[in-house]
Amino acid sequence: MIREIQGTVLSIEGDSLVVLVVGWGVLVHLASSEPFTVGAQVSLKTYLSIKQDGVDLYGFVDEAERKFFELLLTVSGVGPKTALSVLRRAPRESLEQAIAARDITYLTRVVGLGKKAAEKLAVELSEKIPGDGHTHGDTDGEVFDTLVALGYTEREARKALATIPKDIVEKDARLKAALSHS
Repeated sequence: MIREIQGTVLSIEGDSLVVLVVGWGVLVHLASSEPFTVGAQVSLKTYLSIKQDGVDLYGFVDEAERKFFELLLTVSGVGPKTALSVLRRAPRESLEQAIAARDITYLTRVVGLGKKAAEKLAVELSEKIPGDGHTHGDTDGEVFDTLVALGYTEREARKALATIPKDIVEKDARLKAALSHS
């Protein structure tokens, strides 16, 4: 099992990197390739998926993100591509809080999961994720709706919500922060 790679970024292909590791160009799928640049040195935690149709390597910036990805894989019907898609939609910390609090509103409206998928994640994982009971679900739902009403696409609105610092809790302040980062 390949658990970590270090090397130089040769190219960026969508949300994947090709990393030069001891003479080999290794394709690594990521939740987001935004923080990386060609020629940069990287160290990624990884998850190796071996299936009938091939081998895929998934990369994460830290151990917590990889552990959450692996936790998502324990949900029946969730494979690596689906788990990575969930990580692309919202910050890991927000996802963990929403799942721990069983906040279906946040998972459906802000993350964009269907109601059944959101309920399944919440039911199967809420006991496995420690939570503080705090969630931005209702507030973020309203901020999300406001951003869409202002002309943002759902994807742009989710991305803007992901940039809001966790310490900002009031709805107006969260909206302002989302607007300033987009």
